[in-house]
Amino acid sequence: MTAAALSLPLPRAAAPLILLRAARFAPWAAPAPRRRLLPGPPTAGEPPPSVLPPASKLADPPVLDAPEPPLPFRAAEAEILRDIEPVVQLIKGILHSDRYADGECLYPKDEDIVVEKLLAFHPRAQDKIGCGLDAIMVDRHPEFRKSRCLFVVRTDGVWIDFSYQKCLRAYIREKYPSHAERFIREHFKRT
Repeated sequence: MTAAALSLPLPRAAAPLILLRAARFAPWAAPAPRRRLLPGPPTAGEPPPSVLPPASKLADPPVLDAPEPPLPFRAAEAEILRDIEPVVQLIKGILHSDRYADGECLYPKDEDIVVEKLLAFHPRAQDKIGCGLDAIMVDRHPEFRKSRCLFVVRTDGVWIDFSYQKCLRAYIREKYPSHAERFIREHFKRT
């Protein structure tokens, strides 16, 4: 072939043939092997399929049944529940069991917990305690005779009921301000 023949444009159909011949005589000039589209064993001229998928496919696909990671509120909710659960269980045991009879004062250990963990957080604790705290008592509510509640027995002999739920709400608002209102809305009855 002459130099003039090499400079002539080739028809497009001849291009693959020239590449094939070039590959036979110059393996370094061969085009890259084509990827298989159908599954099956590789042919003699093809490398085995790669074990790993392309980098863009390495991310885990979403699993439909996997639980979502805890939301910030759900994590806070679990922490609040762990925090208040012992006090709630104590109060339910005091009010809804035969552990204390109507009109009976709490044992010192139970009274200390109620005063420190509940009464101290009541929105009107100072008004309830007044001249001084003598004891905490369990009795029937004066208006709702089927309900038992806790009473502050003051040093002047007056006794006043207080809501342990109001105390818990105030405690949660103070300790967990960013999640308190949602927690209270989801876990407390409206009173």
